[in-house]
Amino acid sequence: MRIAYILYDDHTLLDFVGFYDPVSRLHSQGFLPDLAWHLCGTKATIHDNFRLHIAIDRVTPNLAAYDLVYVPGGFGSRVLQQDEEFLTWLRTAGGVRHLVSVCTGSLLLGAAGLLTGKRATTHFNAYDTLAPYVAEVVHERIVTDGNCITGGAVATSLDLGLHVCELLVGKDAAAAVRHSMNYA
Repeated sequence: MRIAYILYDDHTLLDFVGFYDPVSRLHSQGFLPDLAWHLCGTKATIHDNFRLHIAIDRVTPNLAAYDLVYVPGGFGSRVLQQDEEFLTWLRTAGGVRHLVSVCTGSLLLGAAGLLTGKRATTHFNAYDTLAPYVAEVVHERIVTDGNCITGGAVATSLDLGLHVCELLVGKDAAAAVRHSMNYA
């Protein structure tokens, strides 16, 4: 199982880390010993919305090589919706087993055409922005439609990570991950 975490300037760090923490525990706790991941972006170093700099593992890799592609949200997503170079790269994820986003990350999947005909959600202040990209905007925390899983606002990232844990390894393992996080 290989995961690509798509990071970009001005993403919301909690959108990334809230998902990353429970999912990475699948490896450290032995539920998915072959789990591997890369931080992927369009340049070698990016920064979150508070200017924390993060080193990128892979610059614009072919995302088709991954099983799961995860896109966090943040104010940087607004600019990238119009960035054809970024969207062309994101489209290489079109055939992956799981496309996952939280918050306004769904706007990027939508702008890349990866949510066409799908039901999806996003941050509650961006429902109208998401509407042109999807068949239906759903006002729920987590929405699954085919291979796409979208989550709502920033705090949803943790629940989304646990949801994906359950999808990948089952309810008992996801419960063990939840317990190890002391998350009720």
